[in-house]
Amino acid sequence: MPEVSLTEVPRKTREIVEKATMAVERGNTDYAIEILLSVLDAEPRLLEARRILRKAQIQKFLNSGRGASYHAIATLAALGSLLTASLQLRSKPLKALQVGERLMCRDPFNPPFFNLVARAAVAADLIMTAIETLESVREVRPNDVALLMTLADLYSRADITDKARECYERLVMLRPNDPKVIKGLKDAQARDAMRRGKWESAQSYRELIKDEKEAQRLEQLAKAAKTERDIQDLIQDHLEKIAREPNNINYRRALADLYARAEQFDKALETLQEADRISGGGDPQLARAITQIRVRQYDAEIARRRAVGDEAGAQAVEKEKAEFVFNDAEDRVRRYPNDLQFRYEYGVLLFERGRYLEAIEQFQQSQRNPQRRTRSLYYLARCFEAKGQYDLAAEQLEKAASEIAVMDETKKDILYELSLIYEKLGRPEKAVELLKEIYATDVRYKDVAERIDRYYKSGAQRPPSA
Repeated sequence: MPEVSLTEVPRKTREIVEKATMAVERGNTDYAIEILLSVLDAEPRLLEARRILRKAQIQKFLNSGRGASYHAIATLAALGSLLTASLQLRSKPLKALQVGERLMCRDPFNPPFFNLVARAAVAADLIMTAIETLESVREVRPNDVALLMTLADLYSRADITDKARECYERLVMLRPNDPKVIKGLKDAQARDAMRRGKWESAQSYRELIKDEKEAQRLEQLAKAAKTERDIQDLIQDHLEKIAREPNNINYRRALADLYARAEQFDKALETLQEADRISGGGDPQLARAITQIRVRQYDAEIARRRAVGDEAGAQAVEKEKAEFVFNDAEDRVRRYPNDLQFRYEYGVLLFERGRYLEAIEQFQQSQRNPQRRTRSLYYLARCFEAKGQYDLAAEQLEKAASEIAVMDETKKDILYELSLIYEKLGRPEKAVELLKEIYATDVRYKDVAERIDRYYKSGAQRPPSA
């Protein structure tokens, strides 16, 4: 039961999808979701309707302000639905798909939810639906190995060999010593080469790569420690690959990383700048990679100057690096205004420079990023605190603390800062309650132990008289 396009469905259905598209553009996501679910209940194969639904689900979730901690709450609340849908996967995959879509309306970035949709779609032979569902969350989970493995497999099944290869190339960067990943990349490269008409008569992987250079490269990738010779061999290998596929951005990105490891920073930057030109200048990850190479170049120069005893020179380069990092962050926000991670990073730099009003503007935007929500609220509070607006600061910290279920480092930071705010608001009892929460988990966190001791020694808490 493969997917169908808009041209293959009745005119009335097309009109409903058009209304949903306009509703999403206007921010009326609830209405769009309601009518799209009805459309997909009637015609589950309509891929365009599902694309718009996914956009509406994500937009609604981001606007809700819910953070990553919400995933656990949503999963617990949906355990019954997940179990029922799992039992339906074989016999009634479309019913399971309906359940999955409604769960994604609550939380589109929740792994049990989007994995249910993908599994149900595969069971219903809707491979592109599964692929696009996983791709929709890949941006916020770029290092999710399980997600990438599933995507690679789905791309292979759909005969989208270049995408399968890209997934495995990313996986190799994340798990360079995993033999399963290495084998997956070898197979994906072979299938991709054969599909593009290269060496159609090849009968095996080793015949396909002819001189076994690819096998040697993959063996080098698997080594835990790469020697200088290994890196130079890999550089030459990637240059040959780029000569064959000049528009392959992944090859250029990997080549730049190798140049940087060899401290050939100018070549690394040239490689990434060329990749940026080829991609049309619209890839924020390339912009980030260019920034990272420049920072590594500064760090190498600072280390070199310190090694020869030039401390003044090292400090001068450190100052130059700080200015570059700030100006570059500002430029990236200008070039990619919708990238909430860039806004968060720029906000932190503004906060560190005491430009609190500008920082507040960035954090108010970046809190819509589920991965940066709690930290954005934390820095919002720090900005309000610096401006003497303690009640506003407390509101942000209370909200952030309520969204973190476990006492991790972020929650410790939030509770500690909130305790300081309560003291400034003349509420020492509330402050010490928060310090006790931290103390129960980490007695050595900052000066928590000292502050609690000081509170008890002050006689603030005395036993009732007989």
